[in-house]
Amino acid sequence: MNSSYTPKSWIFCVSFFLSIAILLTGCSGRSEDPMKDSENSSTAQIISDTEELNLVSPTSEIVELEDGFSTVRYDGDYGFDGFLAQGGASSDGEVIEYLASNLLSDLNLGDLLGGLFGCSTIAVQSPEGNALFGRNFDWENCAAMVVESHPENGYASLSTVNMDFITQNVGGGMVGMALNMDAVKTLAALYAPLDGMNEAGLAVSVNMIQDRSTIEQDTDKPDITTTTAIRLLLDHAGSVDEALELLEQYDLHGSMGMMIHFAIADSAGRSVAVEYVNQEMAVTETPVLTNFYLAEGEKQGIGTQQSHERYDILLDQLEETPRMGMEDVRDALDSVSKDNFGEFESTEWSIVMNLSAGEARYYHRENYNQNYTFQLESQ
Repeated sequence: MNSSYTPKSWIFCVSFFLSIAILLTGCSGRSEDPMKDSENSSTAQIISDTEELNLVSPTSEIVELEDGFSTVRYDGDYGFDGFLAQGGASSDGEVIEYLASNLLSDLNLGDLLGGLFGCSTIAVQSPEGNALFGRNFDWENCAAMVVESHPENGYASLSTVNMDFITQNVGGGMVGMALNMDAVKTLAALYAPLDGMNEAGLAVSVNMIQDRSTIEQDTDKPDITTTTAIRLLLDHAGSVDEALELLEQYDLHGSMGMMIHFAIADSAGRSVAVEYVNQEMAVTETPVLTNFYLAEGEKQGIGTQQSHERYDILLDQLEETPRMGMEDVRDALDSVSKDNFGEFESTEWSIVMNLSAGEARYYHRENYNQNYTFQLESQ
């Protein structure tokens, strides 16, 4: 079902899709990586627009950029096509079972995923025609990791993972020891993204809706969970249309038993919300998403008061400035961050993605004066 949403509504996570045209000055193309000249540092500084950029070049070893914020790169097969071929998974536990039996030497990993979160996203177009996507992840202090992946069969991508969702219920023993290994931690993270973009210019984010309903589709299609749906789209969807076609091929099961919706945007400037109402997928064209239902019908508007306020703020900014630069998107995300509301302990990360150029600027724990910039390399 497709619809267009104009009334202002309510929710926990705000997805603000920004398709923005941005003129990047002082920033080299993807083939030039200043980090390749530095053996002992994972960042380099350049000037682009009005913001000094700290370029990050991930490696196969997990590098902590600052307390609670790290990055890693994975090249090669991480078993995801095999995961899909064997029918996917209808729960987080089944995802863990697949990892344990196929990739992690039969470790009894137990329940690795859990927790709730809030978020905001925005999509907008710049004066030059580039597509931008902005995202806030609101939560308590956590260990966030940016994962750059280069699969053998799929698009290269950047994604963000709350590592606490993976490790919080593990404890010690063999599993705890295994998750101290970079290779094991990285493999688990590849199956648990909460947002990201790929080299084809697709962005996706998951936002929570405060609703007792759950997503448990059962139509005899292969099964997929929230986080593995994001991995599916990052690996195999090059546009919103392709993302919707892929989602239609699977029965979705909400990770951690949460009601969620997806914000999806592409480099052509299209941005949608994908929601599940009475186990049916509903698609709404929208530049902004927070944490309430947008789809027309009985659920429309269900969510928190604060999520409606964030939605209104972002929509008003889009009306005032229909074309934004990357710094404008950063400031829009700042205006709806935790410090303005106090519903969550922290806006753990904010991202401004240029889907046309493969650039992502991260801001950690509401420090909007310090960026970590990733330039996604094409395969």
